Amino acid sequence: MELRQYLTVVWKWTWLIVLAALIAGVTSFFWNSRQPKIYQASTSLLVGTGLEQRNPQSGDLFTSQQLAQTYIQIARTDPVLQGVVDTLKLPFGSDQLRGAIYAGIIPGTQLIELRVVDTDPRRAQLIADAYAAQVIAQGPAARAPDEIARREFVQRQIEDIQKKIDDSQIKIDELQRSIAVTSSAKEIADKQQQIAAMQSQRTTWQTTYATLLTVLAPQGSNSLSVVESARLPQYPIAPNVASNVMFAALIGAALAVVGAFLVEYLDDTIKTPEDVAQSLELANLGAIGTIWGNGSDARLIAAKYPRASHSEAYRALRTNIQVSSLDQPIKTLLVTSANPKEGKSITSANLGVVMALGGLRVLLIDADMRRPQQHKIFNLSNEFGLVNALLHPEARLDTYTQPTETENLVVLTTGPHPPNPAELLDSKRMQELIERFKAQFDLLIFDTPPILPRIDAAVLARHLDATLLVVDAGHTRRDSAMRAKETLARAGGKILGVALNRISSNNAYYYYYYYSDEGKNYRLFGSLRSSMERMIRQLGQHLPDSK
Repeated sequence: MELRQYLTVVWKWTWLIVLAALIAGVTSFFWNSRQPKIYQASTSLLVGTGLEQRNPQSGDLFTSQQLAQTYIQIARTDPVLQGVVDTLKLPFGSDQLRGAIYAGIIPGTQLIELRVVDTDPRRAQLIADAYAAQVIAQGPAARAPDEIARREFVQRQIEDIQKKIDDSQIKIDELQRSIAVTSSAKEIADKQQQIAAMQSQRTTWQTTYATLLTVLAPQGSNSLSVVESARLPQYPIAPNVASNVMFAALIGAALAVVGAFLVEYLDDTIKTPEDVAQSLELANLGAIGTIWGNGSDARLIAAKYPRASHSEAYRALRTNIQVSSLDQPIKTLLVTSANPKEGKSITSANLGVVMALGGLRVLLIDADMRRPQQHKIFNLSNEFGLVNALLHPEARLDTYTQPTETENLVVLTTGPHPPNPAELLDSKRMQELIERFKAQFDLLIFDTPPILPRIDAAVLARHLDATLLVVDAGHTRRDSAMRAKETLARAGGKILGVALNRISSNNAYYYYYYYSDEGKNYRLFGSLRSSMERMIRQLGQHLPDSK
């Protein structure tokens, strides 16, 4: 398929794609709206003391990063998780908690990130903090119960020595100031001796102070500390309604597109003039849109709404027929279809109207003696007609023909139903009757039964100048149209071309519009109705026969 054909398929099924996306989006919205909101809390742990040192060693940083990987594995163990459950007295066990936590290293750092998700934001915060505490408890500090007491004692000693050092410095300063105002040599010597003793004691205290500081110095790489405690989450992280609805709508639209292409692939009906050329190798003489309604005003659209697009399509069909038979003008034209209900009677009627409006004297003959339609389309009597003319060849021709509201257009209905329609159409009297009508009219149009279920059209086609095959777009199967063509060819009929009937209003080959007031009431909901009917037809063709 070419790009244009792909775009044509998408445009044809746009209503289905939009509908599928809308249904999927609305369904996703209601489903997500009913789901519980999920909140996330997180805390960060630092492995080692590299950040607390002015000049951290690369070896310490590497060791800390390696230890972080180990602590992540420890964080996932059952003792840690069970410790969180026991500490907070959670209403669920460690196995359920395992699915709600995440532990991982922040790439390129010594930081471990612990995340917790829960439907309760406050509980998520508490679990995150308790989780961090349980991981820290697995570190080296947990293996030295007296470590905290020892460090607190050292801290008190350091504070005491610091005070003594400060006090001694104050006394030394006071003694030095008093020496400046003392005149006695003995007093000066005594004060200098006190200053020397205090400085010596101060030096001893400073040495002790420095020694104690080493006790409180960082413990190296194998330590854990909280960098950031968990904060109470304010907004849920899931479900993301907008994102989920958009994703569902896209999935729905994508499935609709796939379904549309699948239907098109499985659909073996003739839909476009290209299908006519490729499948039947016949000329497409016209593309006519669907005519809605059962009244004569709707079906005789060429007479009632001459400015409508359908009327223009019938005029184009008339022109193409005349051009196709330019070298050898036709006087008798048979109109048939492969199967029933493909629009050959309405096509015959409207073609007769536009031919008559074009200045030709036209006789429209209803040769479908099994299911006659022309008297219904033109609101005429069917008490007498073609059957009477065949049974009474001596009668005047105008005895059985009936004029219409369209000038130059005369209709010959079927009359009473005969028991042997095919024999009458193939009789010598029929040929004689055709010659008599040809002498009075410029063009004879025969509306005949469908060619596949009946032989009426085939036996009559060999006596006429040309045949117009009506194909219902999107409904007539390729094999049916091909068999109809072959049947006509074997009977000796000349197929002039194809009239593609009921072509979709959104088909690229048929621009469906009405600018005049005459078509406003007619076009209402036409496009949507056409698409819906086509979908039903195509689905029905691929369902197994109930018989």
